Amino acid sequence: MATVLPIFEPFDTTRSLYDQLGQEAGVRALVDRFYDLMDMEPDLKELRAVHGPSLDSARDKLFWFLCGYFGGPDHYVSRFGHPRLRARHLPFAIDSQGRDQWVTCMGRAMQDQGLPEPLAERLLHTFYGTADWMRNREG
Repeated sequence: MATVLPIFEPFDTTRSLYDQLGQEAGVRALVDRFYDLMDMEPDLKELRAVHGPSLDSARDKLFWFLCGYFGGPDHYVSRFGHPRLRARHLPFAIDSQGRDQWVTCMGRAMQDQGLPEPLAERLLHTFYGTADWMRNREG
């Protein structure tokens, strides 16, 4: 009988992702690194271009959203109501290149923050699925 290998290495399921990331300070550091990379890296220029001249609002909104999404305080919902992610992103052209740049940028941010590999792999898988679902343009 063949051995079935898990898709992911085991990671801590006894604590919320919010706690594993270091609560608000850890989520903020991850989000800030994500947007810093987007602002610096030439291979992410198309992703950066869709965010307009300032990243301040996007930084805060992603931070607020991820806090709640990862099991912490629901800052985003308390400010804006249900996230309605796809509907809120419809004004932006998101194709497979945009999806891939977003996921690449987040992967680099997680690596730079030193997230344990099993946790980073799990999050990257989740982020990819969400980013793929957000696509609203061919290509």
